[in-house]
Amino acid sequence: MSSTSALWWEALPLARPNSGQPEPIVVPYGQYFEAARSFFEQDGCATLSAVLARRLEQTVLPGDIREIRIHLEKHGEFYHPARIEADVGGRTIPLVLNVAVSDSGKQHINAEFNTLKRLNVEFAESFLPQVYTLSQVASGARRKFSMFLGEWFPDYHEFHVTRQTPNNSHPVCVWDDRKGHYCLSGRQTAQLYRQAARIMTAYYNLTTFEQISPWHHAAGDFIVKRDRHQLDLKLITVRGYAPLFHTPNDQVAGEPNTEQILQALLIFFLKLSIRMRLDRIDGIGEMVWSDASVVRSTLQGVWDGLAQKPAEPILPDTVDICFKYYLSICSPQDLFELAESISQPRTMAMLLTLIPSEMDLGLPM
Repeated sequence: MSSTSALWWEALPLARPNSGQPEPIVVPYGQYFEAARSFFEQDGCATLSAVLARRLEQTVLPGDIREIRIHLEKHGEFYHPARIEADVGGRTIPLVLNVAVSDSGKQHINAEFNTLKRLNVEFAESFLPQVYTLSQVASGARRKFSMFLGEWFPDYHEFHVTRQTPNNSHPVCVWDDRKGHYCLSGRQTAQLYRQAARIMTAYYNLTTFEQISPWHHAAGDFIVKRDRHQLDLKLITVRGYAPLFHTPNDQVAGEPNTEQILQALLIFFLKLSIRMRLDRIDGIGEMVWSDASVVRSTLQGVWDGLAQKPAEPILPDTVDICFKYYLSICSPQDLFELAESISQPRTMAMLLTLIPSEMDLGLPM
């Protein structure tokens, strides 16, 4: 895009379509692209060269970069990500540049960058993008933008629940802009939600109760790649990573006991099973529940995630076996009351009183 294009002077959309909210500020597309260009040029492309050298596992000098192409991909609540194509020695290396334009985006970007770095270090199996460098640059109009460079996942696409079909189901539509949008089969949909639940469980910390939150299907936080009949998911953003809930006991030193670990895990699971079903029609429409079969897929994904976790010495068996037993002794009324309470943050600290105590488990103290 050049300054001769009419779009260069048009304003970036900063509010969600159909939200009824006014645009908080006016930022032309031209300022966005000027800032993105400045991100790479501010140090003579030295930072980009280092990132490319890391990706290619070879020496890359700024003069080796033949071209940098910047493609604005989407407009999000916090970021306006651009796909970066860097040509080096006849090879094209894709990267992502997450650009925070609004005040809300600028307030979140530092924490997200550091959280992504932390999780990629702490967890051996990563479903998240690697992140490389964070910076703040100014456009020609002296407006400051915050942005970070990260890993781009080629051939992965956003997906959303789409319009209801004649059989009253809500199929999942994958937004493949190159080959065309397509809907997943029932088996593929089950596989997709199972993987999403496994990913969220993989990053749940059993002893600190930390979890990735908030996250939303409607925001396109997950992306999917289809290879014949197999699907692979990635999680491309982490807006927060904090304990599931806070209680007065947070001030007490020491490791959690068996009861606390399983209680917290139950709340995590119920919250996940609710959140997993929520989406917006085609990403921007009304809020909708996905089909009830998603609950079973979520449960299977949780088992998959827990089965991969290392043993906790305080538990009498593997994490998945202990949680299966714990879940089996909860009555439907227990689960209903918990699920109902999860939507009310003020009652989160009271949830522990609704869960069976460790004395009821038949587990060693």
